[in-house]
Amino acid sequence: MDGRCSWCGEDPLYVSYHDTEWGVPEYDSRALWEKLILDGFQAGLSWITILRKRESFRAAFADFDPNIIAEWGEVEVERLLQDPGIVRHRGKIQATITNAQAWQRIEAAQGFDNYLWDYVGGKPIVNQFQTMADVPASTPLSTQLSKDLKKAGFKFCGPTIVYAFMQAVGMVNDHLVSCPCHARLANPR
Repeated sequence: MDGRCSWCGEDPLYVSYHDTEWGVPEYDSRALWEKLILDGFQAGLSWITILRKRESFRAAFADFDPNIIAEWGEVEVERLLQDPGIVRHRGKIQATITNAQAWQRIEAAQGFDNYLWDYVGGKPIVNQFQTMADVPASTPLSTQLSKDLKKAGFKFCGPTIVYAFMQAVGMVNDHLVSCPCHARLANPR
């Protein structure tokens, strides 16, 4: 695809992710939670590492069903720490359990999808970035959402993680204007 965002390089898995998932608006509460959790696991690593392990993560974490994970405890943490198919980080694993509990509270109160999409008025913010250097690592909005998620009980959701999440789930369209995905996703609904 001529003009594709350069960050995905030539790796077929990464290219497919860029072309079919990244920046596509996601409105499913469980899928949004999964992506936030995976972005938290990505902290300190490259996204391609997480993408290559995504199916193993799904198998290890009960297909990212927060209602199941919210009930987990130390037995499951120890099991996951032995799983070579995922990122074995005790803090991130424990955070996934507490994040599932926080998700349940928000989901019951208003829907996790509504909670998140209210930050952007229910539709993507369409940016007009010309180069990768123009794309910020975080924004005042991602900083606010990060603070609010932390108040709600979430962990591993700093402003940079939250902005990467917002990009991934299409809350912001950060495809470069030269990328064909930018125009395709500018009016997704």
